Amino acid sequence: MNTIIVMKKINPRTFTTVYCSLIFIFCSCSVQHKLAVAAKENVLNAPDLKNAHTGISIYEPASGKYWYNYQADKFFTPASNTKIFSCYAGMKYLGDSLAGIDYAENNNDVFIQPTGDPTLLHPDFMQQPVIRFLQNHSSKNIYITDNNWQEKALGAGWSWDDYNDDYMAERSALPVYGNTIKFVQTQTQEKIEELIDKPQTTIFTEPEINWKLNFNSDTARTNFFVKRNTAENIFTITEGKEKNKSISVPFVTNGVLSALELLKDTIRKEIKTTNKLAITGVRLQTIYSQPADSVFAPMMHRSDNFFAEQTLIMVSNRMLGTMNDEKIIDTLLKTTFKELPQKPNWVDGSGLSRFNLFTPLDFVWLLDKMQHEFSWKRISTIFPTGNEGTLTNYYTADGGFIYAKTGSLTGVVALSGYLTTKKNKSLIFSVLVNNHQTSGRTVRRAVEKYIQYIRDNY
Repeated sequence: MNTIIVMKKINPRTFTTVYCSLIFIFCSCSVQHKLAVAAKENVLNAPDLKNAHTGISIYEPASGKYWYNYQADKFFTPASNTKIFSCYAGMKYLGDSLAGIDYAENNNDVFIQPTGDPTLLHPDFMQQPVIRFLQNHSSKNIYITDNNWQEKALGAGWSWDDYNDDYMAERSALPVYGNTIKFVQTQTQEKIEELIDKPQTTIFTEPEINWKLNFNSDTARTNFFVKRNTAENIFTITEGKEKNKSISVPFVTNGVLSALELLKDTIRKEIKTTNKLAITGVRLQTIYSQPADSVFAPMMHRSDNFFAEQTLIMVSNRMLGTMNDEKIIDTLLKTTFKELPQKPNWVDGSGLSRFNLFTPLDFVWLLDKMQHEFSWKRISTIFPTGNEGTLTNYYTADGGFIYAKTGSLTGVVALSGYLTTKKNKSLIFSVLVNNHQTSGRTVRRAVEKYIQYIRDNY
């Protein structure tokens, strides 16, 4: 029996398509393999990191393809990478300018409702529209209600013994001075009988306070230090030998009461509390304070926890009429973030909480969403680049190719952001490392080496 073989002519266009597809698949596999090898060499199998938990995702928006994923769908504590979510929410819902206060007035009275604005009397902001407004209305009775505040001063999962550190200032409806008091020690040499130089120590606060100050008699400590009582505004000062030193310590907000006490001297008027806005049927007006991005940029550059917390609180107030993390997070996850690859356990605005759990894929998804919704000029102003902000001394070779947010807690290092390669490929990446037992610097250098490899080779 003879076998007849029929040769069918292949359409050149079909051949080209198949050929290109095979080349693409081959190249994709090659890139994935090389990135996997580099990840093992620089991060996963590094001597100080091989026992840590690591997740990596590298994504190319132009092709819609993931170049490499390693445990990218697993949950990690992201530390300050959480701020990316708070930043997006602020950029999306707070408009160009922050609402400083809402108010209503009649001939004799002004009723104000706080919005959570963190810039009121903050040293970063010289112009203070809300203060001007209050001073201009000092001839009237001024009342305040904070019934829209439905949150606690400290977040769930925060380390309680960090209460004295300035990076864990309390949250509040009416923040003032960043909810911290700056203690300053200066020393001058005073001549005594023209023979002896005696150090003269002066300690003052910004702003001035009438709260109780104690002085530590323990002379064994040589550094200037201020310790606040856990739950009350009583401060113990230890004098140091430094000529000039300052320390910022969070104060107990007591709702709005501490803020009103500190505001009294500034506006030369006592603001009284009330349970409700007494002018019914009157639509609230708004005094705007600062450009929104003037808060978002330092929030991301210096990883400002206070700005991040208050940003999420302001979004809650804007969208829901109440200030409550749990409610606004639940709302955002059911609406704006409903298409996240994995639903995170998101509990605060800053990432101070150990309860936060996100995946690398979550961060890649959100960063891609940001790039579609906001201008690159705005994003690249808000996110720090190499050798800038918390990236200072990192990614210094040829700045401007990376814009990313860092994250650090004990045992946690995170970095998520945008990367442009030397072949002009635009990528989005997220690297989350948990449970390491080495220094944060060692981990950051390992991640830097890996990101730099991608930058140099693709």
